[in-house]
Amino acid sequence: INHIVHNGGLYKRPFNEAFEETPMLVAVLTYVGYGVLTLFGYLRDFMRQWKIEKCQNATEREEQKDFVPLYQDFENFYNRNLYMRIRDSWNRPICSVPGAKVDMMERVSHDYNWTFTYTGRVIKDIINMGSYNYLGFAQKTGACQEAAAKVLSQYGAGVCSTRQEMGNLDKHEELEKLVARFLGVESAMAYGMGFATNSMNIPALVGKGCLILSDELNHASLVLGARLSGATIRIFKHNNMQSLEKLLKDAIVHGQPRTRRPWKKILILVEGIYSMEGSIVRLPEVIALKKKYKSYLYLDEAHSIGALGPSGRGVVEYFGLNPEDVDVMMGTFTKSFGAAGGYIGGKKELIDYLRTYSHSAAYAASMSPPVVEQIITSMKCIMGEDGTTIGRARVQQLAENTRYFRRRLKEMGFIIYGNEDSPVVPLMLYMPAKIGAFGREMLKRNIGVVVVGFPATPIIESRARFCLSAAHTKEMLDTALKEINEVGDLLQLKYSRRRLVPLLDRPFDETTYEETED
Repeated sequence: INHIVHNGGLYKRPFNEAFEETPMLVAVLTYVGYGVLTLFGYLRDFMRQWKIEKCQNATEREEQKDFVPLYQDFENFYNRNLYMRIRDSWNRPICSVPGAKVDMMERVSHDYNWTFTYTGRVIKDIINMGSYNYLGFAQKTGACQEAAAKVLSQYGAGVCSTRQEMGNLDKHEELEKLVARFLGVESAMAYGMGFATNSMNIPALVGKGCLILSDELNHASLVLGARLSGATIRIFKHNNMQSLEKLLKDAIVHGQPRTRRPWKKILILVEGIYSMEGSIVRLPEVIALKKKYKSYLYLDEAHSIGALGPSGRGVVEYFGLNPEDVDVMMGTFTKSFGAAGGYIGGKKELIDYLRTYSHSAAYAASMSPPVVEQIITSMKCIMGEDGTTIGRARVQQLAENTRYFRRRLKEMGFIIYGNEDSPVVPLMLYMPAKIGAFGREMLKRNIGVVVVGFPATPIIESRARFCLSAAHTKEMLDTALKEINEVGDLLQLKYSRRRLVPLLDRPFDETTYEETED
């Protein structure tokens, strides 16, 4: 059933990843559901216009009607009429550490989710299946918390300067040397924000006359960075190596549009784990293509660093590859390390260049010292440099939890996307009404989940996304699985027919998209 790749010896381990086909009836009913919601949306807009229904959405003031509109009414149709119905499923305020269990502030709405009122009640001990706390370092007790508190009393909370001015602390230097050692690269640089690590550094690496080949499901930070760079962007189908190779061949054969000059650089952008699909990049094949066509590789390990590999060193270790084969290794500290910020690792020349030319390095305030200490302590724990085996045990526990949770959900009959080793587990909901219903029913049963719909996913591929953690005990997972099973029966979510479509056999659209300054 599943597609296991060995690919001529490129893979040193089975690569088990598949996506089950959407049942035709479910797809049709999903489109019908969105159609009905849209029709009712137009009806309600008509009623609001004629003051039959109270209008609560933002509108232009009467005396400003002759000005260029600040608020495009039609563009907010989806938010006003579809998103507002299930708005209570998002932005729920928690009031505890986002560990294996969380406390949540109860809120109610008396006007169909336009506004919320807090009741003052706190819902205790909700099993947290939504936070990116992969290794369980989001905690208020233990070695990391004690070390961060000590550094807070010594250095304070903020630095009030950039790294290039008065904000370069010994702690920052220590962190960067540790990250380089952890990744197995020559040098590394840390940044205060993971999103900005991508969006501000890609423009420093490529510009006009360069070509970016980007996976169609790359994160918004990679997309923004690529657009800000001014380089030409072409999209390849998700994890599809035939699509990527075709673009590489075309780029080398045809060169730049009109002039036919060779591209100055060709940069491939991929992620380690894709946070909506739960899939893992086919890194051995990407590296083979990169070497064959003499291009550069930018790897975003936001979700994979700490979460994959025998010792938590990410997707490169997971496949048993050489870190030197990846030109730019990017990752974040916000997930596996329970902190904030991001890093870029690579050759010393690359990092020295970014220290001078990266906007994040030149203009952003330095990382907060307690946050830096949290990263240092958790990373040393993973590496075993704290004198314990706690870190390695957590990496192994996460892998066990991931395989167990995925296997049980598939046995129940749910459609689950992604790789069997990915701690990001998407459970397909499809229909718009089931997005809100699933989130509410799970919360009633004291399980906190994240539900995702359009435009974050394709319109017929709404889903619930579970994030596994090493902090989850088997009892917690069994409790969550029992409740998921009940809600699945209640909402009729068990769509699986065990017809899995291997990724390489998914429909391939040869269309490419270009964005140039012209």
